[in-house]
Amino acid sequence: MTNQPREQVPSTAARFPVSFAVFAVARTHRARAAHLFRELGLFPGQEIMLLQLWEADGQSQTSLGRTLGVDHSTVAKSVRRLDQAGLVTRTRSAEDRRVTLVYLTEKGRRLEEHIEQAWSVLERETIKPLTPDEQTTFVALARRIETGLASNALDDLPNPPC
Repeated sequence: MTNQPREQVPSTAARFPVSFAVFAVARTHRARAAHLFRELGLFPGQEIMLLQLWEADGQSQTSLGRTLGVDHSTVAKSVRRLDQAGLVTRTRSAEDRRVTLVYLTEKGRRLEEHIEQAWSVLERETIKPLTPDEQTTFVALARRIETGLASNALDDLPNPPC
Protein backbone atom coordinates (compact mmCIF):
# COMPACT_ATOMS: atom_id res chain seq x y z
CA MET A 1 0.00 0.00 0.00
CA THR A 2 1.42 3.37 -0.99
CA ASN A 3 1.12 6.49 1.05
CA GLN A 4 -0.34 9.11 -1.23
CA PRO A 5 -0.39 12.65 0.06
CA ARG A 6 -3.82 13.82 1.08
CA GLU A 7 -5.14 16.79 -0.79
CA GLN A 8 -4.81 19.72 1.53
CA VAL A 9 -8.04 21.54 2.27
CA PRO A 10 -7.59 25.31 2.26
CA SER A 11 -8.25 26.88 5.62
CA THR A 12 -10.85 29.05 3.90
CA ALA A 13 -12.85 25.90 3.12
CA ALA A 14 -12.78 24.92 6.78
CA ARG A 15 -13.71 28.40 8.01
CA PHE A 16 -16.36 29.14 5.38
CA PRO A 17 -17.47 25.72 4.06
CA VAL A 18 -20.64 26.73 2.19
CA SER A 19 -19.17 29.82 0.55
CA PHE A 20 -16.04 27.93 -0.45
CA ALA A 21 -18.12 25.08 -1.89
CA VAL A 22 -20.15 27.55 -3.97
CA PHE A 23 -16.91 29.20 -5.13
CA ALA A 24 -15.30 25.87 -6.03
CA VAL A 25 -18.32 24.59 -7.98
CA ALA A 26 -18.74 27.90 -9.83
CA ARG A 27 -15.03 28.08 -10.69
CA THR A 28 -14.89 24.51 -11.97
CA HIS A 29 -18.15 24.78 -13.89
CA ARG A 30 -17.07 28.06 -15.51
CA ALA A 31 -13.69 26.59 -16.50
CA ARG A 32 -15.36 23.59 -18.15
CA ALA A 33 -17.87 25.85 -19.92
CA ALA A 34 -15.03 28.12 -21.09
CA HIS A 35 -13.28 25.10 -22.63
CA LEU A 36 -16.43 23.96 -24.45
CA PHE A 37 -17.31 27.41 -25.77
CA ARG A 38 -13.75 28.40 -26.65
CA GLU A 39 -13.98 25.80 -29.42
CA LEU A 40 -16.83 27.90 -30.84
CA GLY A 41 -14.86 31.15 -30.51
CA LEU A 42 -16.88 32.42 -27.57
CA PHE A 43 -15.93 33.87 -24.20
CA PRO A 44 -17.76 32.52 -21.11
CA GLY A 45 -21.21 34.07 -20.78
CA GLN A 46 -21.57 35.04 -24.43
CA GLU A 47 -23.39 31.80 -25.18
CA ILE A 48 -26.06 32.72 -22.64
CA MET A 49 -26.58 36.06 -24.38
CA LEU A 50 -26.95 34.26 -27.71
CA LEU A 51 -29.44 31.84 -26.12
CA GLN A 52 -31.52 34.84 -25.01
CA LEU A 53 -31.42 36.34 -28.50
CA TRP A 54 -32.55 33.04 -30.05
CA GLU A 55 -35.59 33.21 -27.77
CA ALA A 56 -36.30 36.87 -28.61
CA ASP A 57 -34.16 38.57 -31.24
CA GLY A 58 -33.86 42.35 -31.29
CA GLN A 59 -33.66 42.93 -27.54
CA SER A 60 -32.19 46.08 -26.09
CA GLN A 61 -28.87 45.88 -24.28
CA THR A 62 -30.69 47.00 -21.14
CA SER A 63 -33.20 44.16 -21.47
CA LEU A 64 -30.39 41.62 -21.98
CA GLY A 65 -28.60 42.89 -18.89
CA ARG A 66 -31.75 42.72 -16.79
CA THR A 67 -32.58 39.18 -18.01
CA LEU A 68 -29.04 37.93 -17.46
CA GLY A 69 -28.52 39.81 -14.19
CA VAL A 70 -25.41 41.67 -15.34
CA ASP A 71 -24.56 45.36 -15.43
CA HIS A 72 -24.63 47.61 -18.49
CA SER A 73 -20.86 47.67 -19.00
CA THR A 74 -20.68 43.86 -19.01
CA VAL A 75 -23.46 43.66 -21.59
CA ALA A 76 -21.89 46.38 -23.73
CA LYS A 77 -18.49 44.64 -23.73
CA SER A 78 -20.00 41.26 -24.56
CA VAL A 79 -22.22 42.65 -27.33
CA ARG A 80 -19.25 44.54 -28.80
CA ARG A 81 -17.24 41.31 -28.92
CA LEU A 82 -20.15 39.40 -30.45
CA ASP A 83 -20.54 42.17 -33.03
CA GLN A 84 -16.82 42.08 -33.87
CA ALA A 85 -17.10 38.30 -34.31
CA GLY A 86 -19.96 38.81 -36.76
CA LEU A 87 -22.52 37.03 -34.56
CA VAL A 88 -24.77 40.03 -33.84
CA THR A 89 -25.44 43.51 -35.12
CA ARG A 90 -26.26 46.60 -33.06
CA THR A 91 -28.66 49.29 -34.17
CA ARG A 92 -30.22 52.31 -32.52
CA SER A 93 -33.93 52.10 -31.84
CA ALA A 94 -36.02 54.22 -34.21
CA GLU A 95 -38.30 55.16 -31.28
CA ASP A 96 -35.52 56.11 -28.84
CA ARG A 97 -32.05 56.73 -30.24
CA ARG A 98 -30.53 56.16 -26.77
CA VAL A 99 -31.54 52.49 -26.92
CA THR A 100 -29.28 49.97 -28.64
CA LEU A 101 -31.02 46.91 -30.07
CA VAL A 102 -29.13 43.66 -30.62
CA TYR A 103 -29.95 41.30 -33.50
CA LEU A 104 -28.48 37.94 -34.45
CA THR A 105 -26.70 37.63 -37.78
CA GLU A 106 -27.00 34.52 -39.93
CA LYS A 107 -23.61 33.43 -38.55
CA GLY A 108 -24.96 33.86 -35.01
CA ARG A 109 -28.06 31.84 -35.81
CA ARG A 110 -25.93 28.98 -37.15
CA LEU A 111 -24.26 28.59 -33.73
CA GLU A 112 -27.49 27.69 -31.95
CA GLU A 113 -27.26 23.93 -32.44
CA HIS A 114 -23.57 23.88 -31.47
CA ILE A 115 -24.21 25.86 -28.29
CA GLU A 116 -27.19 23.66 -27.40
CA GLN A 117 -24.95 20.60 -27.81
CA ALA A 118 -22.19 22.14 -25.66
CA TRP A 119 -24.73 23.02 -22.93
CA SER A 120 -26.05 19.44 -23.10
CA VAL A 121 -22.53 18.10 -22.55
CA LEU A 122 -22.00 20.51 -19.66
CA GLU A 123 -25.34 19.56 -18.09
CA ARG A 124 -24.60 15.81 -18.39
CA GLU A 125 -21.15 16.25 -16.84
CA THR A 126 -22.54 18.45 -14.07
CA ILE A 127 -25.30 16.09 -12.99
CA LYS A 128 -23.45 12.81 -13.60
CA PRO A 129 -22.61 12.18 -9.92
CA LEU A 130 -26.10 13.20 -8.73
CA THR A 131 -29.30 11.19 -8.41
CA PRO A 132 -32.48 12.79 -9.80
CA ASP A 133 -33.56 13.67 -6.24
CA GLU A 134 -30.16 15.25 -5.53
CA GLN A 135 -30.44 17.29 -8.73
CA THR A 136 -33.83 18.64 -7.65
CA THR A 137 -32.51 19.40 -4.17
CA PHE A 138 -29.40 21.10 -5.56
CA VAL A 139 -31.42 23.39 -7.83
CA ALA A 140 -33.80 24.31 -5.00
CA LEU A 141 -30.93 25.03 -2.59
CA ALA A 142 -28.98 27.03 -5.19
CA ARG A 143 -32.06 29.18 -5.89
CA ARG A 144 -32.58 29.78 -2.16
CA ILE A 145 -28.93 30.80 -1.77
CA GLU A 146 -29.15 33.12 -4.78
CA THR A 147 -32.36 34.71 -3.49
CA GLY A 148 -30.85 35.15 -0.04
CA LEU A 149 -27.72 36.76 -1.40
CA ALA A 150 -29.65 39.02 -3.77
CA SER A 151 -31.87 40.27 -0.94
CA ASN A 152 -28.93 41.56 1.08
CA ALA A 153 -28.13 45.25 0.72
CA LEU A 154 -24.61 46.34 -0.14
CA ASP A 155 -24.59 48.57 2.92
CA ASP A 156 -24.50 45.43 5.06
CA LEU A 157 -20.85 44.96 4.08
CA PRO A 158 -18.30 45.77 6.76
CA ASN A 159 -16.46 49.07 6.36
CA PRO A 160 -12.92 48.60 5.06
CA PRO A 161 -10.12 49.65 7.41
CA CYS A 162 -8.89 53.19 6.90
